[in-house]
Amino acid sequence: MDTNQTIDRKRVIIFLAIAFGISWATGLAIYLRGGLDGSPELVPDSGITEAFVLLATAYMFAPAISHVLTRLITREGWHDLRLNYQFRQGWPFWLIAWFGTPVLIAVGALIYFALFPQNFDANFETVTALIEESGLSLEELPYSPGVLALIQILQGILIAPIVNLIPVFGEEFGWRAYLLPKLVPLGERKAYMLTGLIWGVWHAPVILMGYNYGMEYPGAPWSGALLFIYISFVLGTFFGWLSLRGWSVWPAVIGHSVLNGTASAVVLFSLEGANPLLGPVMVGVIGSLGFTLMAVWIFLRGVPDQAAFETETQD
Repeated sequence: MDTNQTIDRKRVIIFLAIAFGISWATGLAIYLRGGLDGSPELVPDSGITEAFVLLATAYMFAPAISHVLTRLITREGWHDLRLNYQFRQGWPFWLIAWFGTPVLIAVGALIYFALFPQNFDANFETVTALIEESGLSLEELPYSPGVLALIQILQGILIAPIVNLIPVFGEEFGWRAYLLPKLVPLGERKAYMLTGLIWGVWHAPVILMGYNYGMEYPGAPWSGALLFIYISFVLGTFFGWLSLRGWSVWPAVIGHSVLNGTASAVVLFSLEGANPLLGPVMVGVIGSLGFTLMAVWIFLRGVPDQAAFETETQD
């Protein structure tokens, strides 16, 4: 298949150049200012660093900014922004995004702990340590550490889509609302693969500085950057499927928001010393198995007629 005839190559290249240009320039600025760990605080003793602010703004919003600028530069217009809710047709995918995402996180964690039971924190030592670091004592709390961990996870599921909505939108409005539909003419499977590859490479500067994995793991930091390309593929397939089938970017935004708010919660059940390349967090090979299985199912179940992607529905 001749991609020059089936995709809007010019707009794809412009979009990628702007998105990568803004993000990677921001990553360079973070690196030159001490990286993620050595970044200066904006306000002393606040814990808010330059790196945190730059990541949450310029880096993560670059895809959304690129979406808008590409439309302006190429005079594409403002049709099919994927911002319509389409809740009447797409409500099942909103539910899958909100409640299916933590299930997939849990599947990977359960498989990991089944394979490495010695890393499971049966006595909730990690939660107890966090409580003590906060200045509280277990006797002052109305619930046990295990119940508190479950409450925190439930709060993350219910609140994360609201708290994380804005920063996550910065990514999804670019990758799933603009790039993915532009690549769909290649075929749905190829669109997922290419979007995942691009999304993973886009993360490389921050992964190389310790984002998600830290720096204490075999082959650091390059093995983490390579692994995250795969993680981006399985996640991008899931989020892309939610967006395409839900006829809107919002299911992907919800799924991504819940992921960011709950993925690290499995650490509450894990002892220190686990290899982050494996798990239990879903950025590891085993920890991501829930999303891997979901991506395999999406790939094997078949795809609808191409015309379905070119038809805009209205509520």
